Amino acid sequence: MNPITITQRDTATGPVLHVAGDLDFDRAPVLRGRLDRLSLSPGHCLVLDLSGLEFCDSSGITALLAARQHALAADADAVLAAVPANLLRVLTLVGLDQVFTLRPDSGAVS
Repeated sequence: MNPITITQRDTATGPVLHVAGDLDFDRAPVLRGRLDRLSLSPGHCLVLDLSGLEFCDSSGITALLAARQHALAADADAVLAAVPANLLRVLTLVGLDQVFTLRPDSGAVS
């Protein structure tokens, strides 16, 4: 089990959160708490850089959906960047690849 780390980088278009470690039942509340404290403005884009994510269960996916909802409530966008292959497979199987905006890396977000 790997602890979760979330680091933030602010850009002109909005925050980039780099999520690393395990995003599971025990650690998903950490991301949700971080989102609760995150201010977004209309037109911003929240980027979740998942390049360091090692594991994600259904609770983690629910936290990612909460991040999208948080952005939409602020009239902002949300993007998942650098999604690991195993998580991308799950998102595709359940149709969430059609819900999330996916980018190859956080630098590819405009």
